[in-house]
Amino acid sequence: MSDVAAVEQFVKKYQDLKQEIAKVIVGQDDVINQILISVFSGGHSLLIGVPGLAKTLMVNTIAQALGLDFKRIQFTPDLMPSDILGSEILDEDRHFKFVKGPIFANIILADEINRTPPKTQAALLEAMQERAVTVAGHHYKLDLPYFVLATQNPIEQEGTYPLPEAQLDRFMFAINLEYPSFEEEVQVVKATTNDEKVKVNALFSAAEILEYQHVIRRIPVADNVIEYAVTMVGKTRPDTTAAPDIVKQYIDWGAGPRASQNLILAAKTHAVINGKFSPDNEDVQAVATSVLRHRIIKNYKAEAEGVSEKQVIKSLF
Repeated sequence: MSDVAAVEQFVKKYQDLKQEIAKVIVGQDDVINQILISVFSGGHSLLIGVPGLAKTLMVNTIAQALGLDFKRIQFTPDLMPSDILGSEILDEDRHFKFVKGPIFANIILADEINRTPPKTQAALLEAMQERAVTVAGHHYKLDLPYFVLATQNPIEQEGTYPLPEAQLDRFMFAINLEYPSFEEEVQVVKATTNDEKVKVNALFSAAEILEYQHVIRRIPVADNVIEYAVTMVGKTRPDTTAAPDIVKQYIDWGAGPRASQNLILAAKTHAVINGKFSPDNEDVQAVATSVLRHRIIKNYKAEAEGVSEKQVIKSLF
């Protein structure tokens, strides 16, 4: 199949996928779009929202609709790396046998990732970057496609360990979940307080998702769009001449080169789901907030004056 035909087929299947997810998830259209963009771009996402916004249900539903194996890991202060990766045990023949941990799945929901100490958070790092884990000197490849969707609770500061910048940078997107509107909340209550069971059908296979990821990577991007993305990321760095005043005033550290890569990859997927065969500057802008939000570090002045990352990013357009 040609790439043009593959893109057209993908757009149709993507719309079907959204309808399948909507059987269970009410609203949150923008959030679902961003999660799916990160999936088809081959990236990981960090979901930030207060408890009860159906983060776990959303990830589970998306995994079912994509036909992927799904595991949930509840991060707690006493969680050990071996609880995630797996461990070697002695079997009845007195041979060491590796028992795989929950990290061996296509989609991992790392629930409340900031509630576990850095040693355990770091257990995810190799898996996220290399799509492999090392246990007791042995290297184990993870099944592809492989995605980590982590959730973080912004209001529980007691007993939390903020993610280090190096780990935050591994996430393609940081996605903020908002409260539902009045109408959406009414729909949620109606749908979840009756006895109906909704079945979510798998519309993709792992092989299809990998194929679409390759198609998206092959999409051509004009040089001026790449330069636009790189210029935008460069403006987030306060010590450069291109940085606007708002960045120099309120930002301590800007985004690194991984932000530029993710901007272009996500812009390609954003263009494809909207039926375009090449991304433009608008596609870069559409994904910029989620790609840059967690990669720029505000200073105390920004905190004191209530300047948000979103305001800073909007000034870069």
